[in-house]
Amino acid sequence: MIKIEYINKLKEFFTSSKFIKATYLLGFTIMITTIIASQNFFFQSIIDNGISKKDIIAQKTLTVEDVKRTEQHRREVAQKIEPILVPAEDDFIKSNLEAIQNSIIQIRKKNSTEKEKVEDLNILFDLSDNKKKEFIIDFLLNVDEPSLREAFDKASLSLVKILQVGITENDYEKNNIQNLIQANLVSNVSKRQVSVITALLEQVIVPNLVVDDAATEIAKMNAQDSVKPYKVTFQKGEKIVFEGEPVTRLKRDALREAGYNVYELNWQGILSVYILVLLLTMIFIAYLKVFEKNFLEPRFMSLAGMLIALTSIIAVVLPTGFSPYILPIPGVIIISAIFLSPRISFLISALLLIVLTVGLQYESQFIIVFLVLSLIGMITISKIRYTRRFDLIKVGFNLGIAGVLIMLSLYFIDKCLIDVSNTMILKNCIFIFANGLLSSILVLGASPILENSFHIITPYGLAELGDHNQPLLKRLQMEAPGTYHHSLMVSTLCEAAAEAIGANPILARVGAFYHDIGKLKRPLFFVENQSYFSIENPHNKLNPRLSKMVITAHPKDGIEIAKKNGLPNIICDFILQHHGEGIAKYFYNQAVIEEGADNVKEEHFRYTGPKPNTKETAILMLADAVESAVRAMKGATSDEIENIIDKIIVERLNDGQLADSPLTLKDLKIIAMSFSRILRGMQHNRIKYQEDIAVEFAKNKIEMPNKILDVDLENKIKELEETKQPKPSDENWSNDTNKNL
Repeated sequence: MIKIEYINKLKEFFTSSKFIKATYLLGFTIMITTIIASQNFFFQSIIDNGISKKDIIAQKTLTVEDVKRTEQHRREVAQKIEPILVPAEDDFIKSNLEAIQNSIIQIRKKNSTEKEKVEDLNILFDLSDNKKKEFIIDFLLNVDEPSLREAFDKASLSLVKILQVGITENDYEKNNIQNLIQANLVSNVSKRQVSVITALLEQVIVPNLVVDDAATEIAKMNAQDSVKPYKVTFQKGEKIVFEGEPVTRLKRDALREAGYNVYELNWQGILSVYILVLLLTMIFIAYLKVFEKNFLEPRFMSLAGMLIALTSIIAVVLPTGFSPYILPIPGVIIISAIFLSPRISFLISALLLIVLTVGLQYESQFIIVFLVLSLIGMITISKIRYTRRFDLIKVGFNLGIAGVLIMLSLYFIDKCLIDVSNTMILKNCIFIFANGLLSSILVLGASPILENSFHIITPYGLAELGDHNQPLLKRLQMEAPGTYHHSLMVSTLCEAAAEAIGANPILARVGAFYHDIGKLKRPLFFVENQSYFSIENPHNKLNPRLSKMVITAHPKDGIEIAKKNGLPNIICDFILQHHGEGIAKYFYNQAVIEEGADNVKEEHFRYTGPKPNTKETAILMLADAVESAVRAMKGATSDEIENIIDKIIVERLNDGQLADSPLTLKDLKIIAMSFSRILRGMQHNRIKYQEDIAVEFAKNKIEMPNKILDVDLENKIKELEETKQPKPSDENWSNDTNKNL
């Protein structure tokens, strides 16, 4: 029993949606890692533990930098840079000299013995190593006042001169102070003053020049940057490496320049690539969960995964030496923008470029060019008109031009620093321009295949479904003409309202075309078709409950017809949701009259739903009800039209039919204004033609409005006179004619 329960839990775990999603995630990341890492196998086949297995010959002239030698030279240049010294505070040194001089004067003035004064001087001075110690002490204690002052002044002036020259730590440590003092003494110093001044200055002099570490480091960096890189050239046909030769850093760089992937395939490298792929995939999924939940469906995820995998395969199998600018990145941008959304397109291309740049060692210029191109593509594609397929070719052309401009700007910057081949610049510019143009052409041709394969409807697919020659629409026109014309009017309302609130007008219009195709099953049970076929209303012979079942079944009947004819799910939503869970009021009221209010429940007369969950389906619900109501009010005035629109919107709100839709009150106000504008135009009045004019128009087969001038105005007036009708004035004639036109 326990084993069975355990097996059931395991089975439940392995069949759970979370486990299936985790399996898909693991499988996708392993697949992309395998594709990216597969290129490293080629390098493994020619290099074994850093030793070349065979001779590798340069297929073109290669110039690479000897990084090791360049770095060594830079270090040598940096070491030769002398430390940069800056002056420290000199006031402290000068104040020390003044303090010593004042102390000497105070000792001289003291009323004490000669011996005590000598002891005080010994405390003030350290003259233990001075050979002229006795002379200096005798001079300081016994010389006359003017001579002492003269010595002090010359000492101060000499100190100023020495400080201007500067004293470094090296000077201080090497005991060069005496030589420095004697070299910078002021003039006219007597021999007896030299030793005294030197002794005074030795007591106060300290280094006043210190090393500025930041300035010194900058000087070293500038010196290193001034070193030109050592370049090594391998001529075409020259061997890059010999069999059995160790592959040094220089040789690896040359192999990379020749087009080899020089990553060594090991578990550490594979794990690093896998972690990168997994991280970027998780970022993509997290973005969809937060900002684009609608695109988490398997069909959208499968399309994104196919684009990434296919581009990675092309990049890996690209022959050595081919430019990476022929990779179909513009195609990925265009397809994902059309089938998913422009924002998702940018994210996919950005993450794909990171994987390719890191995994295949592309230059940073590659990711910069295509990343900027992705931004341009995201903006450009969001602005195209899907009713004109040639606009997609224009997008490809614009992407190609933009790619050329981006690449030229980057190359011009590079040419300021290094020598870049003009031939290579021209070649890459041609590649990226052709890439953008050809990608748009291929996408245009592949769109129908992708739509059928992934069951994703694009604006181009919607434009095709909106063609009135579609079989279903032709059937609707022939078998249910009233429903067909009702759908046309509703589509006009939906398109105008969707455009006014920023929804998808093409989707709203096409969804309105097909929303009532369920009526094809029983077209004569719907009042708009009965007058065309001149039949009695069959509901007159049915009880309200049976009539309700027939009427409320048309959404589900429409789904059956839609699936048989291969209509996409997004159109099926319009068919199923355009009545929501609303009540069939006419038959409900009839039932109340016949059976009594206590015996009739509203729930029995409601549509099965679901309620509209998008802006477009919610607009259709309102437009469907409004158009039917206004059509029933023949000759309605503008005020009556506005009142009925407001009434229907309020009823749907109060009934909770718009609870699942993202429409705001502001949107509803704009929708009401849009409906009113369109319906007022539909309800315009016309002036009735006079009988003779109408007959004459028919006789002469006059085509309005451009061919009205085919009938001579004077002849018409004469004919009117002959029939004794009042002659209209020229002005009235013109006005009446224009009104009829």
